[in-house]
Amino acid sequence: MKNVFELEFEGKKFVVETGEIAKQADGAVLVRYNETVVLSTVCASDLPKEGDFFPLTVQYEEKQYAVGKIPGSFLRREGRAGEHATLTARLIDRPIRPMFAEGFRNEVQIINTVMSVDPDASSEMAAMLGSSLALCISDIPFDGPIAGVQVGRVDGKFIINPSVEENEKSDIKLTVAGTKDAINMVEAGADQVSEDDMLDALMFGHEAIKKLCDWQIEIASKIGKPKREIELYKIDEEIENDVTLRSKERLCKAISIFDKLERQDAIDAIENEILDDYDSRKYEDEKTHQKTMSMVKQVLEGLVASEVRRLITEEKIRPDGRKVDEIRPLDAQIDLLPRTHGSAMFTRGQTQVISITTLGAKSDEQILDSLNGEETKRWMHHYNFPPFSVGEVGRMGSPGRREIGHGALGERALSYVLPSVEEFPYTIRCVAEVVESNGSSSQASICASCMSLMAAGVPIKEMVSGIAMGLISSGPLDGKHPYTILTDIQGLEDHFGDMDFKVAGTKNGITALQMDIKIKGVTREVLKEALTQAHEARAKIREVMAKAIDKPRPDVSKYAPKMDTFKIEPDKIKDVIGTGGKVINDIIAQCDQCKIDIEDDGQVTIYHMDRDVINKAKQMIIDIVKEAQVGEIYEGLVTRVEDYGAFVRLFGNCEGLCHVSRLGWGYIEKASDVVKVGQTLKVKVIEIDEHGKVKVSHKEFLEKPTEDNKEEFKNKKLGNFLKGHKK
Repeated sequence: MKNVFELEFEGKKFVVETGEIAKQADGAVLVRYNETVVLSTVCASDLPKEGDFFPLTVQYEEKQYAVGKIPGSFLRREGRAGEHATLTARLIDRPIRPMFAEGFRNEVQIINTVMSVDPDASSEMAAMLGSSLALCISDIPFDGPIAGVQVGRVDGKFIINPSVEENEKSDIKLTVAGTKDAINMVEAGADQVSEDDMLDALMFGHEAIKKLCDWQIEIASKIGKPKREIELYKIDEEIENDVTLRSKERLCKAISIFDKLERQDAIDAIENEILDDYDSRKYEDEKTHQKTMSMVKQVLEGLVASEVRRLITEEKIRPDGRKVDEIRPLDAQIDLLPRTHGSAMFTRGQTQVISITTLGAKSDEQILDSLNGEETKRWMHHYNFPPFSVGEVGRMGSPGRREIGHGALGERALSYVLPSVEEFPYTIRCVAEVVESNGSSSQASICASCMSLMAAGVPIKEMVSGIAMGLISSGPLDGKHPYTILTDIQGLEDHFGDMDFKVAGTKNGITALQMDIKIKGVTREVLKEALTQAHEARAKIREVMAKAIDKPRPDVSKYAPKMDTFKIEPDKIKDVIGTGGKVINDIIAQCDQCKIDIEDDGQVTIYHMDRDVINKAKQMIIDIVKEAQVGEIYEGLVTRVEDYGAFVRLFGNCEGLCHVSRLGWGYIEKASDVVKVGQTLKVKVIEIDEHGKVKVSHKEFLEKPTEDNKEEFKNKKLGNFLKGHKK
């Protein structure tokens, strides 16, 4: 039976339909948000999977038919998920994952199919709502609902789920998700916005989230299925007691070792001793053997996690001995790589990133095939995390969701300080290579890339630094349980902590924010404390960065393409291009294969390693589009001589006719008597007729006849006269 529910929400309309489409799924809803339509479905396996993690998969499928397009790929069908779809899937996964019970091991798959897109009604937020609601009305145990909204700010006023036009004017681009009670996911970019303003935006978004959660609760109460009984995974009590008794005390000592690798070696030695003992025992079958070994590993990891959390919350002692607000040792360097356009290395403790900047022509922009209406991208920030960075052997291949997400975070953080395309018409790419990692390599990549951009001569507006904050709590954040905010979290604190809160920005304010938590949510007070602590840390990091490079270099590297930009009249573009590109290709051939980009508005950008080549190409284009003006003077080349006059090339393809009567003051029978092809002749433009034909004169530059030389004129000795009487 079809059920329909409607909600007026912040000036737009949500309509949810269930019971008619995808009826075999455990839960399915068709979400209509104005003219955006998303089908959200959820299914869960009947039996739990072996392993120590919750197997949740979230898909966000962008269909090109949703915007009336045929895919541009060779096969003319959708392929692997693009970057935007991957990031949106992560956006939905992050607030939903903490809402399942500890020990839930049944596989859950959420698929969001975007079927119609209204650009002013966010398909991403519709998919997040649909994912949560599909879980709520299904028989899958779920501690939701959750919901998400986008928050913008235009002219000082906050807006929920802004339109495309509003988003372009907004100085905040925030996506926030959470439950009725608290926020549990943040993804934001901002144009150097203060911490207080960002906090207000978060709270404004949460008020809207509450409305969407209440609506879902109401729908689930009417049509929700009874929740199925799920057997939650539990560790065997006998194994837990035995492993704890034999290893807890030694693990607690090992955890306090400062060096990451030395600490890990000590922990590994204890764990391997216990694991080898259990591995050598006799078991009924291989399945029991594997299950036991898995439980032993989980008990050992739990002991490490428990001790790390206890030390921090009770004794305020971190694994490496730092204070809770202390940053690890910092180092910043530039120009590591001599032939790249820009390079820099940033080190924070045992996290180290090398970032390389490459500058390209405007035509090197990335071409996008997505549903958001954007077609090209001139700024790219890519992040690579090879296995050797953590001392492991692993698979090398195309970037995964984590690498794409960290790259996008850095791209957003630095985008607000980049020069406009008019100021700096280059395509810009930074590649952050993580060469060592022990916590928050994404923020280290922002610091390294910022310095790399400055070293490459990119005129960024301000220096950007980033830091990762953590949270360890002894219980729910209800005011009754103590918690600790950590500055510059390392691997153990990230893995065993409750929050990963990344903050990037300039001295003027925040440019990017990202928060993921493992608990149900965080309060305004926790967020305010984390933002304040992060503000102080970012300032200290910028001080170290400034010692390496404190401002962008005045020019790009000698190995980077140089450029010049200027404008021509749009109706002259066809003259520069020529039939079939003949004219522009000829310019490129004559100018050492320089790159020339011409925009529809007439902006021309020329790139080459040699400034002289750029200047030559620029002059050739100016000569093509230039129009002669009456009164202008030129040193022209005689290209053709007829009896009635000489044709003189003024510039480019522009020629003027110098009539025989304008070649001198006396009578001249034929133009060939006084000029020849190839001769340079100084002329002045005297007329341009209605057809655009140019007429020039030369005699203004000759001495006028006097009483002393008039006989010479009469005798028509003009050739000699002209040669001897030029000014």
